[in-house]
Amino acid sequence: MTSIPQAGPVPAVGVVCLKGDEVLLIRRGRPPREGEWSLPGGRIEPGERLHAAALRELYEETGVSARILSLVDVVDGLFPAFHYVLIDYVAVWVSGDPVAGDDAAEARFFAVDAALGLLAWDETRRIVTEAVRIRDQDVTA
Repeated sequence: MTSIPQAGPVPAVGVVCLKGDEVLLIRRGRPPREGEWSLPGGRIEPGERLHAAALRELYEETGVSARILSLVDVVDGLFPAFHYVLIDYVAVWVSGDPVAGDDAAEARFFAVDAALGLLAWDETRRIVTEAVRIRDQDVTA
């Protein structure tokens, strides 16, 4: 069984930032899942609204700005010594070239198919696939 911290689950946001047929990934610079490719995101600050947290985390980790399209899903992130409630959004790139910042070791756009091959966690692959489907159905994207 996974060791869960006594403080309880931590609310966090993640962003599937799409630019054409590419998705923005970061290589995690800290636990959990340090060294793995993942979505930009992080903890919600006290008093911060979800969309604002998602866009802030995206910018802090990558230098990229985007427009949120929709909620994708809410996922339990149960990792050794960590329990996050991950609120994942799909967004469309607006500006900026990816540069690793905050706790990201790397940040760059990948073709969606290539990105799916880099992602180690099944849930992240599912979220990216669902985000592309949502974006493709949104006529305003």
